[in-house]
Amino acid sequence: MNEVTILVTLASIHFIALMSPGPDFALVVQNATRHGRQTGLYIALGLSCGILLHSLLSLTGISYLVHQHPTLFALMQLAGGSYLLYLGFGALKATWQLISHHEEEADTVNSKDLILTNKRQAFSKGFATNILNPKALVFFISLMSSLVPADMSLSGKGFALIILFGLSLFWFSLLAWMLSTKALQKKLSEATVYIDGLCGVVFSLIGVSILWQSLSGLIA
Repeated sequence: MNEVTILVTLASIHFIALMSPGPDFALVVQNATRHGRQTGLYIALGLSCGILLHSLLSLTGISYLVHQHPTLFALMQLAGGSYLLYLGFGALKATWQLISHHEEEADTVNSKDLILTNKRQAFSKGFATNILNPKALVFFISLMSSLVPADMSLSGKGFALIILFGLSLFWFSLLAWMLSTKALQKKLSEATVYIDGLCGVVFSLIGVSILWQSLSGLIA
């Protein structure tokens, strides 16, 4: 395949993967609906930077070395699974508070401080969710090794990184923007408890699954 065909194929596969439900998708949905557009966009940027780093590490072969080292990969699984479980418990706790009518506690926090906190934390939350996900590491190793030849030009590899980052930022930003429109916010405000609960279950199940694989790898 020529480089243009490779880049088009790479973009197509990656965009399909982006639209598939997973922790990245759930993180944008939960935060954009609960905290608004600004937080959702910072989450999108963090996720996209995580994807960019995964892509770069895969192109340079570093991710492959990590994947081939059982202990290193198991430790990454342990960190990633623990972080997703932490996000899951946080979402489920928010669900419980809504069900128990504890919204008054949240209202005592100054709204301006809450926005500033979200601005500081949203990017790092998005970045950590993606970069600590071992499934993302395996995906990008497979994607790069099967599509990007070792003799591909430096400019071609550079365009591949730009495409992966650009598509990620476009999709997650679009998702955050759509979920934070006024019309949709009114409809989703009544479903916040269900969104938090569903996202909490998704994070927790994926986290437990990854932790189980990690412990199995360390014990074996």
